[in-house]
Amino acid sequence: MEQESYFPPCESCGGWRRAEDKRSAADLAGMDASVLDEARRWNASLGFASSVVVIRRGHLVAEWHEGGAAPETSFNIYSCTKSFTGTAYGILFGERAGCDSAGGRVGLDSAAYAFLPEGQPLTDPRKERITLRHLLSMCSGIAGESHGLYGFRTEPGVSAFRAALGHAPFLARDTGERISVANLVAEPGSRWDYSDPAFAHLSLAFYHLTGQELGQFMQERVFRKIGIENAWWSLLGLEGDGIGRHCNPSGSIYLSARDFARFGYLMLRRGRWQEEQIVPASWLDVATRSSQPHYPVYGLTWWTNHGGTFWPGVPGDAFAAMGFKTNLCCIVPSLDLVVVRLGLGPTDPTEFVAAPFLAAVSRAASQT
Repeated sequence: MEQESYFPPCESCGGWRRAEDKRSAADLAGMDASVLDEARRWNASLGFASSVVVIRRGHLVAEWHEGGAAPETSFNIYSCTKSFTGTAYGILFGERAGCDSAGGRVGLDSAAYAFLPEGQPLTDPRKERITLRHLLSMCSGIAGESHGLYGFRTEPGVSAFRAALGHAPFLARDTGERISVANLVAEPGSRWDYSDPAFAHLSLAFYHLTGQELGQFMQERVFRKIGIENAWWSLLGLEGDGIGRHCNPSGSIYLSARDFARFGYLMLRRGRWQEEQIVPASWLDVATRSSQPHYPVYGLTWWTNHGGTFWPGVPGDAFAAMGFKTNLCCIVPSLDLVVVRLGLGPTDPTEFVAAPFLAAVSRAASQT
């Protein structure tokens, strides 16, 4: 199909093709702009600075900027970053799963601590059984939000990576209580818990596996190729503590809504851009479906509309990167649709806040 062969040039070279008036939105992109107005009113009602971009059939059919934001405004995407981390691993697995390479074979079921020399000695012998799959699916047994751990709050002078490996305590977000993740709270693979401390392991492991930071790898392998020109990936950790500073794999990347839409469009086109298969399609097949039975809506760093219940009114094949303050990039393959909402916003769980917004955009794409 014609729309599947379209890939936008970078923003400095003209950017997305457009179909923003009602007639062209309907004729070129099959989008009912009057229904889209519901989604715009929802976003404006939040009262926060934000940017929204809607891409249908390769056309930019809507773009709204609220609270002083502009098309070039970069926002912290918070935990949407996790889907970028997962994509880096998907590329790595594709390169190393089939045969031994110079860097050695690695896959989802590789033992994570084999690539974490900083984690020795193990603070719990069960950590030997944690795999990269467990970390990517939030089933490692390392405590997370259900135990009051949100992000990487530590005492001054304590590295978040050292705390994540169990060699120093974290501080609970709400109480400031010291909480250690030295001992697992569940057997690896037996329980789901959204855990930033567990996810921190993936940055260190990736560095040891590739010799590159996540940000450098993604810049070379993905961002540059799909025309993302102004992404910035922040660091985590402390200099001079034996571990150092590495990319924060949980958050935060800063980029614009238009550029985030490019990443979503790459996923919509099953990892292909122009003639190059940048991300293995087989990885997307695995990563964007339920990864474990304990919390079926979570894939491998992507949220899924498992059974059509996570976002009512949105097709069941939808999947999304989601982050704090209602940041999201939702991809709906059956509708040839990418929806991005970046900025400030409510701190309630994004999936619940954004459900009416995603349902309205889906209706707009379903009626023409």
